[in-house]
Amino acid sequence: MLDTLDAPAVRTWCRLALSALGQAREEIDALNVYPVPDGDTGTNLYLTVESAAVAVEECFADDTDGAGPALAATVTAMARGALIGARGNSGVILAQLLRGMAEELSRGGEPEHFRRALRRAAESAYQAVAEPVEGTLLTVAAAAAAAAAAGTGGLAEAADTAYQAARRALQQTPEQLAVLAEAGVVDAGGRGLVAILGALSDAVAGQTPMGPVALRQEIGPITPPTCEGPERPYGPGHPAFEVIYLLDAPDAALPRLRERLGSLGDSLVVGGGDGLWNVHVHVDDAGAAVEAGVEAGRPYQIRITHFAEAAARAGERATAAPQGRAVLSVVSGTGLAELCEQAGADVLLADPDHPPASAELAEALRRCAAREVVLLLNDPELRAAAGAAADQLREEGVRIAVLPTRSPVQGLAALAVHENSRRFDEDVVAMTSAAGATRYAELAVAEGESWTMAGVCQAGDVLGLIDGDVAVIGPDLAGTGAVVLSRMLAAGGELVTLVLGAAAPTALADQLVAHARRQRPEVDTVVFAGGQEAAPLLIGVE
Repeated sequence: MLDTLDAPAVRTWCRLALSALGQAREEIDALNVYPVPDGDTGTNLYLTVESAAVAVEECFADDTDGAGPALAATVTAMARGALIGARGNSGVILAQLLRGMAEELSRGGEPEHFRRALRRAAESAYQAVAEPVEGTLLTVAAAAAAAAAAGTGGLAEAADTAYQAARRALQQTPEQLAVLAEAGVVDAGGRGLVAILGALSDAVAGQTPMGPVALRQEIGPITPPTCEGPERPYGPGHPAFEVIYLLDAPDAALPRLRERLGSLGDSLVVGGGDGLWNVHVHVDDAGAAVEAGVEAGRPYQIRITHFAEAAARAGERATAAPQGRAVLSVVSGTGLAELCEQAGADVLLADPDHPPASAELAEALRRCAAREVVLLLNDPELRAAAGAAADQLREEGVRIAVLPTRSPVQGLAALAVHENSRRFDEDVVAMTSAAGATRYAELAVAEGESWTMAGVCQAGDVLGLIDGDVAVIGPDLAGTGAVVLSRMLAAGGELVTLVLGAAAPTALADQLVAHARRQRPEVDTVVFAGGQEAAPLLIGVE
């Protein structure tokens, strides 16, 4: 439990918040009825936090002296990353919340600074919105800040108090905003903020992204709206376009910009500062909204969405005729990449130290140039990013099936049964079944002392993980691999797949093949050079 917020805690917060939003993204999207019922609030918040998290990771990567970045540099990077990557009304407001927090936390991470940071965050968010409405994310942020400010305890107490107050405020949002009450839902943006504040409380309490305590996302029962996503009606008189852009402009140009955009439409949010702004507005004249930015400074990364066309595309997705199918496999070794390509898959070669974000996954999916794509993740940590990427491609008319393969050996098993001649749904079912029938394991080398399901390991110990859990701790690769293989074969199997990592000794495969023959002579064993850096050995049994 922390007494003072520091840079590693901010890093953990970003990771936990990204995980929490990834898990709750579809639920939040379904709650989205205000200000426009376009079913994307959860996705927009996820992409905004993802951009913030990437900026924080880059801050740590740029640290060269090993001492770690300072708190001020880390929170500044977080806020700037959120601002640059902010999506939608809720994303821009969240970016402004984080900017307000960063302004105060740059002065220190003590409890008194933390409380003032929450208050400054809420104030900044209200100032960014041209016409603040209660019963929204703003209300939840204000309630969290007020509750924390009233306390006198330590950092963990302040964070938990803010989280609990946010939960209570969220439940009251239907009483404050009629459109929520009519739909029988709580505010989508507020729901996302509750997940983010829960992650902050967990980070301050000492939880880690792999910690034993589940992320605190629960807020009580929720009734989804009776109509879904972009196909919900927008209502008479609502502006036709959503316009978002980044803007380089002096602070002095902002009052005129806000006045001009306010006269053009509604849902105006202008967040940022120090010459960099993120502008969001709903208008009928998208060109005039961009021209207002040109008058104020230099607009770029301009995104214009026509609400009616977006709804039409969503309605057409289900009836779009297939125009080719592709399989995209995400792997982190050149040998694995070659294996997948030989099996007919497109490949995204991932850096094991920097897993691909949703934008990178979306671009890889686009490069497949197919109407139907099966995405093989081969890593459970990619599920949230893949879900956001898949939603982006679905909006573009691409049919996406995300197979949550947890290991490359499961991905190889799925590829082995892939057939383009089958109907898409049938192919996905066959590939999913093949992956699910493949038990997986890997060997890893412990970096330090740690508690595991198999006991305490020391630095240099070889860990045998079966289905993601540490099952064996041993002194060497061959011995540990043999024990893991024996345990897996004890449950049956007809085919063993061994994928050697870049650092695996050449004799390892021969030793394990011989061991498998002694244990189960009737089982076939195949060996591949995967070239992956993270795991010296991957094992699949099917």
